[in-house]
This record gives sequence, structure tokens and C-alpha cells, in this order.
Amino acid sequence: MSEILSLAAGNLLSPIILSFLLGLGASLARSDLTVPEAAAKALSLYLLFAIGFKGGAAVSDHGLDLRLGLTIGAGLVLSFGLPFIAFALLRAMTGFSRIDAAAVAAHYGSISIVTFVAATSVLESRGIVAEGYMVAVAAAMEAPAILSALWLVARGSGGAKAEPGLLREILLNGSIVLLVGAFVIGLVTGAEGLARIESFIVGPFQGVLCLFLLDMGLVAGRGLRETKGGLGVGAVAFGLIMPPIGAACGAALGVMIGLSTGGLALLMVLAASASYIAVPAAMRVALPEANPSIYLTLSLGVTFPFNLTLGIPAYIAVASALTGGP
Repeated sequence: MSEILSLAAGNLLSPIILSFLLGLGASLARSDLTVPEAAAKALSLYLLFAIGFKGGAAVSDHGLDLRLGLTIGAGLVLSFGLPFIAFALLRAMTGFSRIDAAAVAAHYGSISIVTFVAATSVLESRGIVAEGYMVAVAAAMEAPAILSALWLVARGSGGAKAEPGLLREILLNGSIVLLVGAFVIGLVTGAEGLARIESFIVGPFQGVLCLFLLDMGLVAGRGLRETKGGLGVGAVAFGLIMPPIGAACGAALGVMIGLSTGGLALLMVLAASASYIAVPAAMRVALPEANPSIYLTLSLGVTFPFNLTLGIPAYIAVASALTGGP
């Protein structure tokens, strides 16, 4: 426990966390600080491209093997299965309707790529190496949870019909296309390709991440202000309890596969995080009756700050203990 607290304290004083807290505090204080939408989009595109390319280059250097397939398989199992755990908890802890509970559950089976990027940055700062193919696992975990949520609604009395173009919209979601596309480019060009653009995607990465998290803090603060405590104690408790449950599931599968300390920590992070980009976009099409203020505020205003400040250090500490790593 002391190691987790020590890691958490160190993480709280990192530039990326302090940037998020600056945005959160400014928003809650109703400052007029803003990040232009076009700039925020550009920052997001940069981060997705950089993490995808570096992951592909790492896989090219490492080579494809059975463990890669097993890890992607574990990610798919987590993405399909976690929404059922989240749905059961939500129905027991909150007064959410079946549709709202299913929509929230989809977010907690999918992943937050920004949390993943932040965790990767923390691991690099501590000198902990992770399998490069974890970015491929992240991409694989984006969509399956949406299908689980639709099934949860469909088996209820009201039923639910998936829009004909939903699957296409999920697979062609901009974040998935860019992440997978950059991964393939990195895989094809390898270390030589990475060396050519290293000054672009390696050096500026930390600074760009700080600016992006500043914007995320502003967005999270606005969401918390607008709900004005309307989520309820049970919903907030869920947003804090579900991440460790997901991380525990990820840890169990990661240990069985034999991931390194860094790889295990990242699988735990992926299982613990909640989407606020791909899934909200899909929910608007698939479950338009669901309340966006519920699922966005829970994923971005409750779970995201928890993972960023306390969760990531805890997952790294647990992964180190389980693998005997640094």
C-alpha cells in the first residue's frame, strides 16, 4: 500500500496530471480559459498517430508471435464481458433505466485511449518497457462492448434494433481508423521509419499530452458543473468501483498470458478505463434514448480523473508485484 501511495504522490506531481488538474480547476471556477475545438482535435490526432506509429514500429522490431494473438484475444474477452459486470452493478446501485445502464456499461467495456497514452508515458518515465503490440489490443477493445450493450437492451422488454450502418460506423470511427492505420504504417516501416520522424512523434509527445489533458480537464469540469450532483451517490460509487474490478480482470488474464510488467499494467489500464470518444458516438446512433449527460459525466468526470491520478500508479504497482518487475 505504501508503494502505491508513493507512486500516486509522484504521479500527481507530474506535468500531465497537473495539466489536467489545471483545466479541471479552471472549469469548476468558471474561468474563461478554453482550448479551441480545432486545436483540441489536432492534439487528439497527433496523440493517436504517435502512439499508433510507435506501437507498430515496436511490433516490427519484436516480431509477431503467439503471445500477441493471446493478448488481443484477452482484450476481446474483456471488452465483451466487462459490460455485463458493469450492467449488473448499475442496476443494483442506481435507479438507471435498462437503456441508460446498458449505455453506461458499454463505456466501461471499451477503452479510453488517452488513459492508455498517459499510462504509457508514466511507464516510459519510470523506465518500464511494455510490449509494443498493446496499442493493437487497445484498438481491438474499442468496439465489442457496444455489441454487448445492444444485446443487454435487446433482451429487455423494450427491445432494441441496431441501426444498419452501426457496425460500419464503429469500425470506421476516426479514432480507430487513425490508431490502426498509424500502427500499420509503423509496422511496415519499422525502426527506420521511426528514426525518420522521431523528432516529430517522440520529442514533442509529452508537451502535446499536457495540452490535451488541459482540455480534458476543462471538459470534465464542465460535465461535473452541468450535472450538479444529479448522478447520485450510487452512480458516483460505481464510477470509482468499476475501474479496480476491470483492472483485476485484466490482471488475471495478463498473468495467465505471461505479459511483462509494462504489458500487464497496460492491460489493466485498458480494462479499467472507460470510453468517452468512440462509444458516445456509437450510442447516439444505437441508443438515442440513452441520456448522454449520464454516461459522459461518469466516464469523463468520475472514472477518468480517478484513473489518471490514483488508478494508473496503483495498476503499475500491482503489475510490478505480480511479475516481480521494477
